[in-house]
Amino acid sequence: MFLQSLKLSNFKNYLAEEAVFCEHVNCFVGLNGSGKTNLLDAIYYLSLTKSAFNTIDSQNIRHAESFFLIKGEFKINNKSSIIQCSLKAQEKKTFKVDGQEYDKLSQHMGKYPVVMIAPNDDELIRESNEVRRRFFDSIISQYDPEYLQVLIKYNHHLKQRNAALKQFKETRQFNATLLDNYDAVLTQAGKVIAEKRKAFLLQYQPYFQNNYDELADQKENVTIDYSSKALEVNFKELFMESRDKDRIMLRTLVGTHRDEFILKINGKPLKKFGSQGQQKSTLISLKLAQFEFIKAHLNLTPILLLDDIFDKLDDERIQKLLDIISSDRFGQIFITDAREERTRDLLIKKFEALKIFKIDAGQMTELT
Repeated sequence: MFLQSLKLSNFKNYLAEEAVFCEHVNCFVGLNGSGKTNLLDAIYYLSLTKSAFNTIDSQNIRHAESFFLIKGEFKINNKSSIIQCSLKAQEKKTFKVDGQEYDKLSQHMGKYPVVMIAPNDDELIRESNEVRRRFFDSIISQYDPEYLQVLIKYNHHLKQRNAALKQFKETRQFNATLLDNYDAVLTQAGKVIAEKRKAFLLQYQPYFQNNYDELADQKENVTIDYSSKALEVNFKELFMESRDKDRIMLRTLVGTHRDEFILKINGKPLKKFGSQGQQKSTLISLKLAQFEFIKAHLNLTPILLLDDIFDKLDDERIQKLLDIISSDRFGQIFITDAREERTRDLLIKKFEALKIFKIDAGQMTELT
């Protein structure tokens, strides 16, 4: 699978731009703030129906404009398809494949996969379990439609339950039957989610370890410890026991939205005991494992998006990463870099099919 062309209208800092790409490596070079990352985000949009950086779609409309449009032509097994995402201010986002609009955006998941490695990935280590849950949920949802639907159902009822808890306080009226109904859905869906997360990690772990071994000098054991109340036999009872606390805190304190994914190195929490180098190797390994896992389960080679990685990694890790992605395991790759000379020095000898685009204030110029 590869992206043949991209057309943007009023997307972020782009007024009207289009480009044709090569099947292997495409590089966007230019000063910081010129719009390089916005191009990667446009490609991400076409794959996952949303931005990688801003959850509010309307904020991705160019300033003073009333809409944005992203259009890409993808090729899979010699068949081309036109993917189009558009949004008008105050209206619903639309997503079309060859002119046909989806009934639900979730129908698009996994059809045109991408994997992005970006500077903010370190939040997978620094931030709370919520960030790691979103990361792993995104992977599972791309190859397991049932999981995605159950997750959507769970989150919908969780939102309603939390709203009910707040309403109970405002009206000073409590409805136990209503909570019973929400709890029945959340416990049933929660068990499905937890079991699928557990099964996923058993398959994902070897990819994670193998990529870490390729990147790291030392042979360390990296693992993901997963814990969920939904895997306990008394999961339903835990909801009932937590009701009084839920009413005080005005939110649901038990469920798979509280599951924990703890990254460990040699049995110890990576966040506390991992060196800076070990943490960087772990982050890249998580993303490369995501790439290989999706490729194996969808029988499609995802597009790899690398955002400013040359500024965030030491020379040794850059070379090791380039050695990995130059193998035939990978297909089309998009890279951003602020320094054109560095990009040429690093990539020209490794990749035969290579295009470089100069980005300047939302305008693209092909250099090679």
